[in-house]
Amino acid sequence: MKVTVVGAGNVGATCANVLAHRDFLQEVVLLDIKEGTAEGKALDTWQQAPIDYYSTKVTGVTNDYAKTANSDVVVITSGLPRKPGMSRDDLISTNANIVKSVTENIAKHSPDAIIVVVSNPLDVMTYCAFLTAKKDSSKVFGMAGILDTARYRAFLADELGCSPKDIQAILMGGHGDTMVPLPRYTTVAGIPVTELIANDKLEAIIQRTKVGGGEIVNLLGTSAWYAPGAAAAQMVEAILKDEKRIFPVCAWLTGEYGLKDIYLGVPVVLGKKGIEKIIELDLNEGEKELLNTSAKHVKEVMDVLDNMKTPA
Repeated sequence: MKVTVVGAGNVGATCANVLAHRDFLQEVVLLDIKEGTAEGKALDTWQQAPIDYYSTKVTGVTNDYAKTANSDVVVITSGLPRKPGMSRDDLISTNANIVKSVTENIAKHSPDAIIVVVSNPLDVMTYCAFLTAKKDSSKVFGMAGILDTARYRAFLADELGCSPKDIQAILMGGHGDTMVPLPRYTTVAGIPVTELIANDKLEAIIQRTKVGGGEIVNLLGTSAWYAPGAAAAQMVEAILKDEKRIFPVCAWLTGEYGLKDIYLGVPVVLGKKGIEKIIELDLNEGEKELLNTSAKHVKEVMDVLDNMKTPA
């Protein structure tokens, strides 16, 4: 099995490194447009193999998509961070052009590949890849929910003084401030979290989760990479091992939850065919309202892309 990670920045390089450590792939190809970056990080990861005991070959290439041919899964992390003075529309336009170009090259060299999008703004970049790839939406989706639920679970573990391994949670909606953590579907070793933590503390953790990415940007001056890279790698593993894992994923909705023609975070079953099933939870009125608010925000951003000529 072969996986390509496009973009050898912090997130892409971490994803490739985590996949190599999982040791179930024949090859991971790391591709970047900056000369030598992917080659250097791939070589460093390959030299780690004798120490950490894995056999997956990691290959770095500069903008040579021929080397990515016949990949089973492609992870797209390419794109620029938002810079001072740059509007949201500017960021969408810039990154949509990048994601469009990457997706065209993927479609040319790995027409059957499943595409996992990590580039931001996540929901609209997944939509851009879907429009460009012209393949079934079950094979084009975005990574956000796994990262967001990981942050939620980590914060809960701190508050409860327990292992994050024992916390299960579902989170829905867009990747950003309007995401919808669901305390009603959050458990600790099967115990409802609402029985273990006061409502005010739980609400504070939910709010911290919503701005979890911004918290790290404020600390580091740049976006997170360890957790996002590992989250993308977990999705790849679930797909290629046909694990049927249930994860929150940015998926194309065609009527589920009363929403249509939108990419939004929902729980799905991930397996060798990509998204094998979208799970529809029985949301209460308050949860539905939060999800619809998040969907409205995402749709507004998708409309920005639709009104641009170049990426469409």
